[in-house]
Amino acid sequence: MSDRVVAGTKPTVIELEAGEYWWCRCGRSKNQPYCDGSHSGTGIEPLKFELSEKKRVALCTCKATDKEPFCDGTHKGLC
Repeated sequence: MSDRVVAGTKPTVIELEAGEYWWCRCGRSKNQPYCDGSHSGTGIEPLKFELSEKKRVALCTCKATDKEPFCDGTHKGLC
């Protein structure tokens, strides 16, 4: 199993429509914070999450959050 890669040092803050999303857990996706399949062979799978209504969210890009896929501020301690 490969280690996660820090993809960013700030969350992606975005308003998302209700629906299903796949959050990149490995940090290798070129389409952060969403999965693009780059995890293949790493042993790290993306996280499926669903929103029941339109919502503004902060999605983690450091991949160290304890509240996947949402930012919990962990990135502040990585620098």
